Amino acid sequence: VCIHRVRSCSSIRFIKSKYVCVFDKSSLKFSHQQRLFRTSAVSHGQIVQFKLSDIGEGITEVTVKEWYIKEGDSVSQFDSICEVQSDKASVTITSRYDGIIRKLHYNLDDIAYVGKPLVDIEIDASKGLAPEEDVVETPPMSHEEHTHQEIKGHKTLATPAVRRLAMENNIKLSEVVGTGKDNRILKEDILNYLAKQTGAILPPSPKAEIIPPLPKSETVPAAPKDKAHKIPVPVSRPIVFSGKDKTEPVTGFHKAMVKTMSAALKIPHFGYCDEIDLTQLVQLREELKPLAQIRGVKLSFMPFFIKAASLGLLQYPILNASLDENCQNVTYKASHNIGVAMDTEQGLIVPNVKNVQVCSVFEIASELNRLQSLGSAGQLGTNDLTGGTFTLSNIGTIGGTYTKPVILPPEVAIGALGKIQVLPRFNRKGEVFKAQIMNVSWSADHRIIDGATMARFSNLWKSYLENPASMLLDLK
Repeated sequence: VCIHRVRSCSSIRFIKSKYVCVFDKSSLKFSHQQRLFRTSAVSHGQIVQFKLSDIGEGITEVTVKEWYIKEGDSVSQFDSICEVQSDKASVTITSRYDGIIRKLHYNLDDIAYVGKPLVDIEIDASKGLAPEEDVVETPPMSHEEHTHQEIKGHKTLATPAVRRLAMENNIKLSEVVGTGKDNRILKEDILNYLAKQTGAILPPSPKAEIIPPLPKSETVPAAPKDKAHKIPVPVSRPIVFSGKDKTEPVTGFHKAMVKTMSAALKIPHFGYCDEIDLTQLVQLREELKPLAQIRGVKLSFMPFFIKAASLGLLQYPILNASLDENCQNVTYKASHNIGVAMDTEQGLIVPNVKNVQVCSVFEIASELNRLQSLGSAGQLGTNDLTGGTFTLSNIGTIGGTYTKPVILPPEVAIGALGKIQVLPRFNRKGEVFKAQIMNVSWSADHRIIDGATMARFSNLWKSYLENPASMLLDLK
């Protein structure tokens, strides 16, 4: 009798053999129970310790924020494993193998270290392994003994952000046709697929054709100008008095802030303040808000502030530069990657809008919406948080009139915007009128930027905002 495949149905320990001839009951050792045999497929796998690879930017440890899989789940290459957060950004870790998750080495909020095992994945031994991975032998396991999820026959290429968008909308990537390089699935592919399935009208991409405004009868009504004064409400959190001091490690974005601000203390700061009359800009924004909403974008004042700053940087490129550690060379940045300070539950983060010098106000607003959504969810990537060349901090959304912003190295200048207030001012005829006033506070690296340069830049930026129509002459 030849047995090609054998599976134990109880607690037998069976030694793999391709053929067993002259099969006899006495040759089997029984332990406690009677064994029954039947022919069935056996999966012989190897356990790969999937290590946390180098994320870059000198990161050595991260915090595990979310697991997308559990023990027993099947994964394919490029499937999301977990989300980790460093002191610089949130990163989604994807699988390098097709296999079954056998062990998670960390719980939520645990600190994971680069080069250490993250998960154990059982893979098909016949497919071979990467030489750098550690392999742990595992006994044969029945195909029926684990929870099996469908594994696609082909691999889908997509960034973690695109995969998350597909997951949030319950879209299978295998059903989406990728239009990127090597059939990579892009964000636009997901949106187009979703539009076909739901019949929804999606907002166009920033480069898309301009949609004409609707008739006046169909336009979105503007928000009432007279809004009730907002009274700060304390956050209702249970207060527990333990009577003991509590010590917590500095992690995540707080750890990055410690490093950045410590380096900033080495820079001699120069401060400059002024006030801006935003009366005309407030009127212009009220007219454009409904049009932006039709195109799916929330229009705030910040896109105008950012674009005006970029136009000013074209005239004063020294403010969009960096100074080397030895203070011997100044590098003038070609791109205007303007950062926007955001207050989130994870702490202060400063993502930046890339290449503002070639973006329209609408494109800037669209990108800000994306960054704010990802920032609120803690999903900003390294690319969004690095490469900044100039920064604006809108502290006025929380409160305050003046502040003293701290430069973010290797940048050389930063601006902080106060809240917009309705204040009395005089016009050219000496008449008192109601004006929308905002204060701005600039800080600059006094090693390479003098006060006159900062003042002239501020005056130019101010003129663009006080007379928004003047920006049309310089927009590209």
